[in-house]
Amino acid sequence: MSTAETRPTAEGTLHRQGLRTWYRTVGTPVPGRAPVIVCHGGPGMTHDYLLSLAALDRVCVFYDQFGSGRSGRLPGAPEVFWRPELFLDELAALVSHLGFGTGYHVLGHSWGGMLALEHAVARPAGLLSVVAVGAFASARQYIDEVGGLVRNLPAEIRSAIEHHEAAGTTDSPDYKVAVRAFYREHVCRAKPVPDEVMATLAALGEESTVYNAMMGPSEFSLTGSLRDWDIRSRLPRAVAPVLLASGRHDEVTPRAVAPLHEGIPGARWEVFENSSHMAHVEEPDRFRAVVDAFFSQHDPGSG
Repeated sequence: MSTAETRPTAEGTLHRQGLRTWYRTVGTPVPGRAPVIVCHGGPGMTHDYLLSLAALDRVCVFYDQFGSGRSGRLPGAPEVFWRPELFLDELAALVSHLGFGTGYHVLGHSWGGMLALEHAVARPAGLLSVVAVGAFASARQYIDEVGGLVRNLPAEIRSAIEHHEAAGTTDSPDYKVAVRAFYREHVCRAKPVPDEVMATLAALGEESTVYNAMMGPSEFSLTGSLRDWDIRSRLPRAVAPVLLASGRHDEVTPRAVAPLHEGIPGARWEVFENSSHMAHVEEPDRFRAVVDAFFSQHDPGSG
């Protein structure tokens, strides 16, 4: 049974401009401990794989971004519809809807970490701190770095990935086997893979509209609407405290994270030595301890 099932929970729906966003609130308010909104990755995944973070001793809000999971969908929308601005507006609307404008934290994983950083550079009122996990600063640099990881794989795995990427046959069974090998090394090293992670991956397999529009067919090509995404020049605008977290074996390599650390004033960077892209399930106790301490340091009245 997950922590989210043992703490008080409530579900709700945000409606805006004809779009529907489902969210779940876990926990009861604790004096002096501001709530945290958790942004999932993908793009186009669901919140399920992050539910272990409900163990944080504060109100945690999980939501499925529009286009995925329990939220509304628009499978016929063109690629231009699925852009960061859509999800930035959604996050800002959720903050307002929940009445968190006087003080809240944001934790984002992968694409959700990039979204959290975009939120931070917008300087919203009430944002106390940001934790960005497995996020990169530049799409082009990420592609260069992940390409290097592929080249370091065993020859038969590397060959299968490179062949099917070039041929556009990423639906091939051989390709999928090779990608799973990459995932075991650079995405999730936990054994067995937690049920909540499998649930999210299954949901993404059933509905991949957002992922395909923003990323493309795979982790390796990035041909979608995020292909030119680059936040480096805007990082100095982030005035809320930022914690960067990544795994030593992460598909988002240290070289891809470094520009965030260099560009965000006062940013802290925590590397999880025994993790890849999902430190929250690979090193769960240490991850929660680090995040909880960071949030507590920046709660109202903590200074």
